Amino acid sequence: MVPESSYENESEIEELYLGDYASIGSIVREALPFELVATVGGVFAGLIFSGMTNELQMIPGLIVIAPAVLGMRGNISSTLGSRLGSAIHMGLITEVDMNNPELTNNIIGSLLLSFMLSIFLGIMGHFMTLAIGLESAGPFVLIAIAVIAGVSSGLILSVVAVLFALGMFRFGFDPDNVVTPAIATIGDIVSMIMLFIAAKVVILL
Repeated sequence: MVPESSYENESEIEELYLGDYASIGSIVREALPFELVATVGGVFAGLIFSGMTNELQMIPGLIVIAPAVLGMRGNISSTLGSRLGSAIHMGLITEVDMNNPELTNNIIGSLLLSFMLSIFLGIMGHFMTLAIGLESAGPFVLIAIAVIAGVSSGLILSVVAVLFALGMFRFGFDPDNVVTPAIATIGDIVSMIMLFIAAKVVILL
């Protein structure tokens, strides 16, 4: 049988750890600055979108898929950030090592999801545009824009997520508190820029 004193020691250690890790003060202290930055970043993404007037007029249906591209990118990248944070806490990821299957599988899985969902988004955007009585640029055009914007921004954000998660952990921050809002903010800005570039590329072609 395990001595009762060992349970008491484990309980004390757990209480000390969780007392700081899960306290309201630590959560607010670490998360609030990044949430404020996330709010400002969302405004910047809106400013970029407001400058896409010509592209929205020249590519019917673009306005339908634009919010979905942002949402998709934020969901996938934030999930990647959370998984990286968990892996770092467990000691499965300690550095940028592309031979580490835990790291590479997370990145490749994220990019594969981006590609698959971008195709689905382009198709759905086309039919939803027609369903509400608007003209559509066509499924192939919308798929091309969604794939270019989704995969390119996904690649950029995968690098950012890995570096940010490892960096925050080494500086004593809990990645679970800071990585998700940071990636969501950077994701909005990067996705909107990539969407703008993708629209420009499709127009030129």
